[in-house]
Formats: sequence, structure tokens, C-alpha cells
Amino acid sequence: MDQLTSLRVFAAVAASLSFSQGANRLGLSPAMASKHIQRLEARVGARLFHRNSRNVSLTEAGAEYLKSVDPLLQGLDEAEAQLSNITNETKGTLRLTLPVWMANPRFARFLTAYTEAHPGVELDADLTGRRINLVEDGFDLALRVSQSLEEDLIARKVGDVSFLLVAAPAFLDRIGRPASAAHLNGAPFLVYAEVADNGRIRFGSGTDALDITTRPVLKSGNETLIYQAALAGMGFAFLPDWLAADDVAAGRLELVLPDVAPPTVPLYAIYANRHFLPAKVRSFLDFLAMQLDRSGR
Repeated sequence: MDQLTSLRVFAAVAASLSFSQGANRLGLSPAMASKHIQRLEARVGARLFHRNSRNVSLTEAGAEYLKSVDPLLQGLDEAEAQLSNITNETKGTLRLTLPVWMANPRFARFLTAYTEAHPGVELDADLTGRRINLVEDGFDLALRVSQSLEEDLIARKVGDVSFLLVAAPAFLDRIGRPASAAHLNGAPFLVYAEVADNGRIRFGSGTDALDITTRPVLKSGNETLIYQAALAGMGFAFLPDWLAADDVAAGRLELVLPDVAPPTVPLYAIYANRHFLPAKVRSFLDFLAMQLDRSGR
């Protein structure tokens, strides 16, 4: 039998001086309550109640034991109530680990909108790009863009991120604008090393996607460097639409082969435990999914 349940039965019976009433408060049968008390008495080596067919009363040992047990149970109830508040109230520090490229205007606008909707939440965001162990490093949530995840991760897909093929207008003026995906073979590319270290990239979406073999002029695991090099006119680059959309709209970058559907990659939220997610985590995930759905991506 669970010792904590036995202690709760003891306190309930002592409060009501009735096995049936104490058992009813805990959703137990009187017979089960009696078994808990018998087990507890055997454990402490003392009789806790005087009981006959009509009356129940505490023994001297039972009264002394209750003085010790009551504060412990009350403290446990308070701790559970506090934990429930943390779980159910949208407040506190939300520690996030994010891809480096999420340091962009669109995501900053999203974070601003979220904190305006949930002013009780303080955001602590890590964008170092390092591999994170959520539990050991104390993070609540990781956002990752990937075609596949390790099987042991607890993840929820919150949307898709489109990767736009872009280049600086001056760069395209210099080398020409490709008329088809085939013209990209051997072209100078800025390559994210984590995805295409060998320069081979799949361009397009679904059955129309094509494999192209690029000529990497820059390989890096830092998406921000690739982004800056694209703006500087160093080569073609696939950039997340969150990162490149404002620059395309402003004319700093130009879409290449705009009639070809850009490749999309799932955006996953990864967390340590699928049960009892704090409200701050649930609210962030729901808000992000809503924003992505509203934007059509």
C-alpha cells in the first residue's frame, strides 16, 4: 500500500472521527480505509485509534502522530497547489533554444506580439546554434527546422518554413538570371554545411523537385554569415522566408526562378516531457502555430 495514501487516510479519519466519512472524503471504501490504518499502525508500532461499533477516537500515540503528520500533509498540499499554479498560469521565464537564423525581424515581431498577449512571461532565448540537452541545460523548449528528428525526441510540428532561392540583384546583373533549375548546376552557391556540405541541393517541391550540383564558394554552419554573404552579392543561397522576405520586398535580394515552388521544411517544437506542459510553453506553441497558420506557412 502507498504510505502517503495511508497518511492521508489517517488524517481524514482523525479529522472526522469516522472511518466511513474519512474514506468517503478520499474516494475509498471504509474497508480499504481500515486496511490503510492497520498497515500504518503496524508500521509505526502503535495503536492510533480507539474504535468500537459506535465510536472512533485518537489514542495518545495517535494524537502525537497527528501533530507530526498534519504539517507534512499541509506542506505537500501547498507545494502541489504552487506547482499547479505554475503549470496553469501563463507566467514565469520561458527558456528557448532557437536556430541562429531566427534572429530576424519577422521572428522579433512574433516575439513582441506574444509578450504583448502574455505580459507575465519573460523570454530567455539562446541562438548559439549549439546542441542542447533540454533537461540538463534547463531549457523549456527548442525550435528546430528539420526533415527528420531523432526517434526519442518529444516533438510537435507547429508549421513549415519555406526556403527561398535568392541572390543580390547586382550579383544577378553580373552573372545573369537562370532560366531553369538546370542552369544552377555549377553555379556559385552559399551553402549551409549542416544540410549540403557536398554542394548537392534538392530544389523544388514534391515530384517536380530536382537535384542540382552547385559550386560552393562559401560553406558555413552559421546561417547569418550565409545571409550576409548573399546580401553582399557573393552567390546564390537558400534562405528561410522568415529571414529573407523583408529583403526581397525591399529589393535587397531577388527571388531566383520565382515560378518554381520553394522547398519547405517542417518546423518542430521539442520539449522534455509530453505531460504537464506549463502554460507558458503551451501558450507559446499555440501562439506560434496560429501565426504560422495565419501567414499560410
